[in-house]
Amino acid sequence: MLSRRFLRIKVMQALYAFFYSDDRSVSKQEKEMFSSFDKTYDLYLHLLLLLIDIRECGRNLIAIRREKRLPTKEDINPNIKFVNNRLFSIIAVNRQLASETKKRNISWGSDSDMAQKIFLKIAESKEYKDYMSSKSTGFREDKKFISDIYREIVSQDEYLQFIFEEKNIHWSDDFDFVNSLVLKTIDYIPESADDTMPLALLYKDEKEDKKFAKDLFHKVIENSEEEEKNIQSKTENWELERIAFMDVLIMKMAITEFLYFPTIPVKVSLNEYIELAKQYSTPKSSMFVNGILDKLLAEYKADGRLQKEGRGLVEN
Repeated sequence: MLSRRFLRIKVMQALYAFFYSDDRSVSKQEKEMFSSFDKTYDLYLHLLLLLIDIRECGRNLIAIRREKRLPTKEDINPNIKFVNNRLFSIIAVNRQLASETKKRNISWGSDSDMAQKIFLKIAESKEYKDYMSSKSTGFREDKKFISDIYREIVSQDEYLQFIFEEKNIHWSDDFDFVNSLVLKTIDYIPESADDTMPLALLYKDEKEDKKFAKDLFHKVIENSEEEEKNIQSKTENWELERIAFMDVLIMKMAITEFLYFPTIPVKVSLNEYIELAKQYSTPKSSMFVNGILDKLLAEYKADGRLQKEGRGLVEN
């Protein structure tokens, strides 16, 4: 499910696009933002579908070898441990996955060779060789193997990441988050799972999560000029135009949460935006952003603008 940090990233991307857009259409960019949320779930479904396709590559290889003109004993009686892995089977028959991928028109289509490329990597891996040669069997071993190959091979494949970036410009930022969601899905699958097992949810609380994102998006835009003045007042000899745009945007979002989101603790907002500065701006941005926000927080506390609901929410 989408974490608050992930929602903040999506709002930040939408605000960045808005402030750099020529038409400055709030409704259009808001629509794009919520569409990007939904596209994140498409990425999740793509990756689950990829696991099914990888298993099919194993099945196809067995069929091809059996049809050889002079098949070996191993070709005729192959090791089918990989293709019979219980985790593959559970995911392959999942009704929700089948329904959602059909409804959203998700398939590997023109990129169908992607599964074959990853399957060949898996077949050459130590994890695969150890799994196939192991005499032990059982659901726990099957689950651990799928988790291991996903973490070490699938999620690390650079060409796979490139394919997703070509499909959607935001998926490069979504990839790590969605990989963690796939791994959690694998981890949560019980041995008793059947075709009705529910997949991961996109939202923890859809109504609340969407409201948070919408309110943050709109309030940053509504208060942009005032927040720029607040930032400028604490940057001493630095003109606002000389400060990295992403730093200014991140500070605007933090200020918005400080002043207009009374149930979010100051420390939470401050830490979140310092981390975003580390990830999305310049190497020195986190220290700069932290310094300016600390000065603004001191001012907001002194003049009574910082109003938080509940004990302990103001301390930072």
